[in-house]
Amino acid sequence: MTITAFDALACPLDGAALQRESGSWRCASGHNFDVARQGYVHLLPVQKKRSLDPGDSKVMVAARQRFLEAGYYQPIAEAVLRATLDGAPASTTLNCLDAGCGEGYYLRQLARAAGEECSLALLGLDISKWAVLAAAREDKRPSWVVGSNANLPVLPASLDRILCLFGFPVYPEFARVLKPGGKLIQVDTGQDHLRELREIIYPEIRSESKKVTPAPEGFRRVASEDVRFSLHLAGAEPIADLLAMTPHFYRANAKGRERAAALNSLSLTVDVCLHTFERVAEGD
Repeated sequence: MTITAFDALACPLDGAALQRESGSWRCASGHNFDVARQGYVHLLPVQKKRSLDPGDSKVMVAARQRFLEAGYYQPIAEAVLRATLDGAPASTTLNCLDAGCGEGYYLRQLARAAGEECSLALLGLDISKWAVLAAAREDKRPSWVVGSNANLPVLPASLDRILCLFGFPVYPEFARVLKPGGKLIQVDTGQDHLRELREIIYPEIRSESKKVTPAPEGFRRVASEDVRFSLHLAGAEPIADLLAMTPHFYRANAKGRERAAALNSLSLTVDVCLHTFERVAEGD
């Protein structure tokens, strides 16, 4: 097995193919994007930003890194790996994008788990420069890009797999960059996900019926898998890290965050659904 950097990148300004030239990526029109010394490239034009520093903050990225590296979400990672590698042809290279890669945990897990006969060309993309910076520091082999799912800097029909884990899927873009027969692996939260934490930080939580994610246009559903397990956090730090890496950190009021900060242990339900969608060919 070999792990290489995915290189079918596209200029975020005009969509033309980018070519690596020493310490930068350049398109035929002359648009130039320097590679940072840590190994990543910034392909999010300033006119496409909604804020000066979009995405997760440095604090959120550090919290997620500590929490995930402690192995708390390992069952999710294992389910993602099975779905990603299922049906991968032997003796070929699988081109894989993690769209919203965070600090790169799931791509690193994928790189460790792939068998000897499967080679991977990996691309991690996130809108947070702090997340991409952390990912690039951990593993130099994949391509790491600051970019947006709304305007993927990737050439059409160049990918075999896309991971979108707790992220923001943009299905027309995913359909554009996936090859026919390529797969989208999507993980969404279930109705009981982190219920015990939500009951502590919110005055009340609504009971929701189970959501069924329909197959997006241009895709067909291949499989769905519920991943549900119990988790026990001992100590204030992992509880604080979990809260900091979720949207609940901003949604909860000050009193809710104070109640969470007072905890020294917490037992939780992890409840997610993994969907596998296949890109259908035009006309199918």
